[in-house]
Amino acid sequence: MSDFKDLFQSADWKAEKHVPVIEASEKVKKGELFKVAVSVGKAVAHPNKTEHHIRWIGIFFHPKEEKFPYQIAKAEFNAHGESAQGPDTSSVYTHHEIVISFKTDKPGTIFASSYCNIHGLWQASKEIAVE
Repeated sequence: MSDFKDLFQSADWKAEKHVPVIEASEKVKKGELFKVAVSVGKAVAHPNKTEHHIRWIGIFFHPKEEKFPYQIAKAEFNAHGESAQGPDTSSVYTHHEIVISFKTDKPGTIFASSYCNIHGLWQASKEIAVE
């Protein structure tokens, strides 16, 4: 039996991309809001079909020298073309991207995780300095 942490992948192995892409400044001002965008499939599009899609993205921040991270956002993507008429018969598709703002007084690491309904859990991280 494996640990839950061992189920997270961080390197792509298929044509479509699964690793979350974190876009945020590398250096932020202490106590000021800054934007963080996380998407999946930035370089190569990930499918967004009923049978293959990104279900959710979560964003965490782990301040340096603290024991635990803080969950700062989670978005679920629930429309992937499904309808009562069958798979991919709707014209409604949510895109797997989340943009949030938060502030911190401490440097640390932003962690993003995502879940593909076929290829499982994925993760990425980005260091943030505070001035």
